[in-house]
Amino acid sequence: DQEFNDFLQERLNEVKQKDLPYKYQQAEQAWRKLRRTDSSEDFITSPETGVKKETLEGIVQHLMTVPEGFQPVKTVNRLFKNMKKYVANDTYDWAFAELMAYGSILLEGKDVRMSGQDVKRGTFSHRHAVLMDRENYTEYNRLNDLTEKQGEYRIYNSFLSEYAVLGFEYGYSLASPDPLILWEAQFGDFFNGAQIMVDQFIMAGESKWGRMSGLVMLLPHGYEGQGPEHSSARMERFLQSSAEFNVTVANVTKPANYFHLLRRQLAREFRKPLIVMSPKSLLRFPKCVSSLADFAEGTKFQEVYDDPIVGEDDKLIEDVKIVLWCSGKIYYDLLEKQEKENRQDIAIVRLEQLYPFPKTQCDDINKKYGKKATFRWVQEEPSNMGAWQYILAFYRKYDLELISRKSSASPATGYAKVHLKEQNDIVERAFALPE
Repeated sequence: DQEFNDFLQERLNEVKQKDLPYKYQQAEQAWRKLRRTDSSEDFITSPETGVKKETLEGIVQHLMTVPEGFQPVKTVNRLFKNMKKYVANDTYDWAFAELMAYGSILLEGKDVRMSGQDVKRGTFSHRHAVLMDRENYTEYNRLNDLTEKQGEYRIYNSFLSEYAVLGFEYGYSLASPDPLILWEAQFGDFFNGAQIMVDQFIMAGESKWGRMSGLVMLLPHGYEGQGPEHSSARMERFLQSSAEFNVTVANVTKPANYFHLLRRQLAREFRKPLIVMSPKSLLRFPKCVSSLADFAEGTKFQEVYDDPIVGEDDKLIEDVKIVLWCSGKIYYDLLEKQEKENRQDIAIVRLEQLYPFPKTQCDDINKKYGKKATFRWVQEEPSNMGAWQYILAFYRKYDLELISRKSSASPATGYAKVHLKEQNDIVERAFALPE
């Protein structure tokens, strides 16, 4: 036994004195081109991710055509009619923006991989990434024939196990940093079936093992009266686990900003998981559109949107009495009241990226409106959920008021009438002048 232990010790001493030769594998070489970071300097602003207008127009035209002889179902024919109206009016909705993002990445020679329950069509019938021929049931992938030399768009309807599928996609994302890899929950609430994957791997993997991942989680989130199982993706859980620049948590309100958010995943010199509180009702909301110029060269992801009505007009800034900070879908509820009542004493500011917190941009906006205005954080979620407690950690020194649902054990009510009453109450309280 002693002789064998001595033999092992001798071999260990040899290795310590002279490292064994190691040849990096091909997959490792791709990761070696990137760098790890936990520096705030890398997250102050986003890189430009706009695309040439000609390229965008080519993707758009391709999305509005099908192969000769292909006969899509009637619902898809209506989809194409609506798409043509969007293009004619230079307005592009959420599905357009998403598919343009994927198409632009594919044209750069990179792959896009997506899985989840009913992702080919989209839970809310918005994506239609794969069409079905109504006569012979053959499938047509709308993004795999943009050009001969392009990446591959792989999209899979998965079975009903969030735990297994999300775990697989996270593992896939560790293999290579080059493809864009996405997993979409049918409703954001359902990610809790994969909570272990989130806690043990996605949020903490880089901290524990030094392994970067660019995995994207799309979690439909928003209060539309669909009940406690179909309202909240539990953003508070992700924000509570956000530290050391481990992930990005976003709640986006414009299609073009979503386009840039997806493209930014591969544009940076490092990889971080991306958690998106993706929309439901906003998928077809008339005001939730962008122009082609918003996707073009020179544009990038906006972490914060100031009030577009107030802008930099000194007179309008001086008139602002209340600044409403919000994130996601609630913005459009507030905007509707602002426009309906012509409230020039109200400024509505959107926080598009929750983590890493864009403190520089937020501080600039707060200084702009000065000490005269009342600042309020408005959210749909109950006060013990959503982003409120996270936001409060950054603005303890400010007199920031909360407008939300009352604290609750359940994410949302199951009664449509109660939901509407609660939603209207949030908007009314947000616009009430301070005493």
